[in-house]
Amino acid sequence: MKQNTHLNIDTSLCGKATHIDEGYAEVVLHTTQQMAADKQGLIHGGFVFGAADYAAMCAVNDPNVVLGAASTKFVAPVKVADVVVCRARVVAQKGRKYEVEVSASVAQKAVFEGSFTAFVLERHVLES
Repeated sequence: MKQNTHLNIDTSLCGKATHIDEGYAEVVLHTTQQMAADKQGLIHGGFVFGAADYAAMCAVNDPNVVLGAASTKFVAPVKVADVVVCRARVVAQKGRKYEVEVSASVAQKAVFEGSFTAFVLERHVLES
């Protein structure tokens, strides 16, 4: 399926969409030293969250999708050079509101879980 959202995203920061299907998406984030929060190589959680958010938006796959809320949990650390795979699935839709569950893993080990609420607007959020 063709990607219809977040077409200008920096894939080096938020990951790359590797699979998009109806109500489902996968994003792969290759972590780098620039994402490290400390000398031990711990990746700042914001990069993992960004990849998960991006996956959720791709699962909805509408040009006017925006994030409304998120409830997330970091379940294991991510370090420099880890490859994070985010899998997002739309689990409910009511009108323009979507509930998307996202899980992220490194080498089959869970590192992140989240529930994202997204909305598809009639026009771009920055248009008046």
